[in-house]
Amino acid sequence: MIHEILKQYWGYDQFRPLQEDIIQSVLAKRDTLALLPTGGGKSLCFQIPALAMEGVCIVVTPLIALMKDQVEQLRRRHIMAAAIYSGMNWHEIDIVLDNCIHGTTKFLYVSPERLRADIFLTRAKMMKINLLAIDEAHCISQWGYDFRPSYLQIAEFHALIPDVPIIALTASATEPVKLDICEKLQMREPAVFQATFARSNLSYSAFFEENKDSRLVRILQNVPGSAIIYVRNRRRTKEVADWLNRQGIRAEFYHAGIPTKQRGEKQEAWIRNRVRVMVATNAFGMGIDKPDVRVVIHIDLPDNLEAYYQEAGRAGRDGQKAYAVALYSPKDLNELVRNVEQKYPPIELVRRVYQALANFYRVPVGGGELEYFDFDLQTFTGTFGLPASETHYAIKLLEEEGFLQLSDAYNSSSKIHIVVDNRALYDLQLKYPQYDSFIKLLLRIYGGEIFTQFVNISETVIGQKHYIMEPDVVKMLQSLHDLGVLVYEKQRDKPQLSFLTPRYDADMMPINALAIQEKHRADLERIEAVANYVQHSTRCRTQLLQQYFGEHTDERCGICDNCLAKKKKTPANPENGKLKAEILRLLNLSPLTPQQLVASFGIKNEQAAIDTIRELLEDEVVLYEGEGTLRLRQ
Repeated sequence: MIHEILKQYWGYDQFRPLQEDIIQSVLAKRDTLALLPTGGGKSLCFQIPALAMEGVCIVVTPLIALMKDQVEQLRRRHIMAAAIYSGMNWHEIDIVLDNCIHGTTKFLYVSPERLRADIFLTRAKMMKINLLAIDEAHCISQWGYDFRPSYLQIAEFHALIPDVPIIALTASATEPVKLDICEKLQMREPAVFQATFARSNLSYSAFFEENKDSRLVRILQNVPGSAIIYVRNRRRTKEVADWLNRQGIRAEFYHAGIPTKQRGEKQEAWIRNRVRVMVATNAFGMGIDKPDVRVVIHIDLPDNLEAYYQEAGRAGRDGQKAYAVALYSPKDLNELVRNVEQKYPPIELVRRVYQALANFYRVPVGGGELEYFDFDLQTFTGTFGLPASETHYAIKLLEEEGFLQLSDAYNSSSKIHIVVDNRALYDLQLKYPQYDSFIKLLLRIYGGEIFTQFVNISETVIGQKHYIMEPDVVKMLQSLHDLGVLVYEKQRDKPQLSFLTPRYDADMMPINALAIQEKHRADLERIEAVANYVQHSTRCRTQLLQQYFGEHTDERCGICDNCLAKKKKTPANPENGKLKAEILRLLNLSPLTPQQLVASFGIKNEQAAIDTIRELLEDEVVLYEGEGTLRLRQ
C-alpha cells in the first residue's frame, strides 16, 4: 500500500535508503527516531504512514515558515493539511480544529507551544489521531543547537494519547542529543534509524581568506549552476547580492525581515532558476525542495557544526557532484566567541526586561497567558532606557526559557471569514442595501470557501474591482466585522509578542541559572568544533563531520580539499602499482574481505596493502558488498 501512496502522490517508484524501514516501524506502531541528512526525505517518513492509516497526523514543528511550506506542498498534491500558528485568531483556530474532527484533514501542523492551549487539548481528545510527528526533534534537547523549552511538554500531550505512536525526526544529532530526545519524549523502546552523515557527492572545503568577495566570484565562475551564499546578518545579504550583480552574476537577497509576499517572489525566482544565487541568512532553505543546488558557500561561519551540516547539505540533493565551501579569517573565529558571549546577558538584566515588558503591556501578575501584542524593539527600549542589543538577547533567553514567544508572523495578507449563514447574510443585504454590492463582490472574488474558512484577501484588489479607495475598503470590512457578519483580520506590520505562561513577578520568575550556565559552556564547545573543522588541514572533512556526530570510520571521502591535497602530495610508487594490479587480480577471481586481501601480502606489506585498498575504494574501482566483502566495480 505504501508504494501505491508514494507513486500516487509523489510520483516516485521507490523509496530512498532507510525510508521504507522507518515507515514500516511507524505502521507497526513503534516509537521511532529517524536521523536523515538534509534532503534525505524525512517528511515522507511520517506523511506516508499517516496517509496509510485512518485519522489525522499531528505534526509539531518550530518554524511557521516551515509549517506553511509543508502545508502548501501537501495541498498541491491534493492532500488536506492545515496549520495553527501564532497570530491566528480564535475563529481561524476553531475552524481548523473542527475540520480535524469532522472533516477530511489528514495533517495538522502546530508549534510545540500550541499543545498546551486549552482549546487544542479539548479538541484533540475528540480527534482520531493516528500519529504524532516531531520535526526538528533536536529542539527538545538541552544539548541540541536550537533548544525550545516548549518541546519538553510534548511528552505530557502524548500521555493523553498513549496508544498513538510517536516519530521524532532530525537531520543532525550528536549521541547525547539522540539519547536526550528519546528520554524527554518518553519513547517506549524506540526504533532508531540513522543514515550515514557522509555525502559521497558533496565536496567540502574550507579556505582561509581575507578577501572573501573576490574568492566568492572565482568560486561561482568555476562552479556553474544554482548557489546559496550564507551570511550572518540581514544587512550583509543585500551588500553581497549587490556586489555579485555588479560582477554580472544574477543574485537576490533573502532574510526574515522582508515582507512575506516579497520573500515568496524571491524564493520562487531562485527555484525557477530565474536567479542563480541566493544570498541569505539562515532563515532561508529549510523546507525548500530544490535538488540542483551546485554550491553552498558560507562567507560567515555558523555557530555550530549541526547548522553548518544542514545548510551545506542543501547542495547536491540530486546526487550529482556539488560543493560546500566555508571561507574564514581570524576575525570570524573571534566573532564566533563574541556572538556566544552576547547571547547570555546577566540574569538581572533578563528579569528587568521581563518586568519592563509586563509594564509596557500592562499585564498583571497571573495574567496575559497566550495574549498577543504588537512589538517594536526600538519603541520598547527607548521607553525604558534599555540597551537595544542586550535587550534583544534577553528576550531570546526568555523565549528559550519558555516564558515568552516573539513571532515574526507579520506582513501576511489580511483575512476574512463570513460567520453567518446564507439566509442571515441575505437578510443583512436587505436591511443594509449599502453593503449589498460589496458583499456580492466578495462572494464573486473569493467563492463559497469564505463561509467555511478564512481566506487571504487584498484590499487593493477589492478596491479596484469596487471602484473605491483602499481606506474605504478597510472601513467597509471593519463595519461588517462590527455587525458580526464576518471576521476581518487586517494585515499586521509588527512582530507579535506573547506571554507563554501567566505573568510572574519578575523577582520570583523561575529562571534556571544553572542550566543557562551549562548551555553557555556547551555553546562554547560547539564553536570550538567549528574552528577545528575549518582550520584542520590534513584530515578528511567528511570524517571530521562524521566524528562530531558520533560516526567513526577510516574511509576518506577522497573529494574534499584535504583529501585532494593529500593525493597530490603522495609520490608515485612503482610498488603501489604492483600491489594494485595484484589486488584487482585476486578480486577478479572471487570477492574477498579486506582482512583476507591484506593477509595475502604478508606482514611486511600490510600497511601498503591497506592504503591501496582504501585508494581503490575512494576511486570506486572496488565496492563493498552487503556481507562485508569487496568486489570489482562492474
